[in-house]
Amino acid sequence: MADFTHFNQQGEAVMVDVSGKQETLREAVAEGWIRMSRECFEKVRNGGTAKGDVLGTARIAGIMGAKKTAELIPLCHILNLTKVEIQFVLLEGQTAVQAVCTVCTVGKTGVEMEALTGVQVALLTIYDMCKAVDRAMEMGGIRLRSKKGGKSGDYSI
Repeated sequence: MADFTHFNQQGEAVMVDVSGKQETLREAVAEGWIRMSRECFEKVRNGGTAKGDVLGTARIAGIMGAKKTAELIPLCHILNLTKVEIQFVLLEGQTAVQAVCTVCTVGKTGVEMEALTGVQVALLTIYDMCKAVDRAMEMGGIRLRSKKGGKSGDYSI
């Protein structure tokens, strides 16, 4: 279990002790997509579904999701986030919407989980708001695009 930081020597789940670490600027960017029918894509692009502004609502939901990560993922630390931003890219050829979540903090641990949660909640919100038009939507490509700061250094795909 030496490679897994969330287990002690007895194999029990633990929250990682970060009390001895220095506070540094941390940033993480995550991404993912949701593919949908042409009809649904056009409704999202034009801002018109029965439930209202899909991307505006999904943006707020993604921000809220990132802020609540420690409540959803049992061993995540509660962090004071200094920035959460959700951007959407309309992928015309794939009739998909890409969500990109950027999260920052000054702290002792990274914000990768917050960025990943923000992306997933934004995509789930798009699904929820559009399911009356297209129940066959597919989500994928959820991944960490980059991270900065911390002992393990920077990472980028």
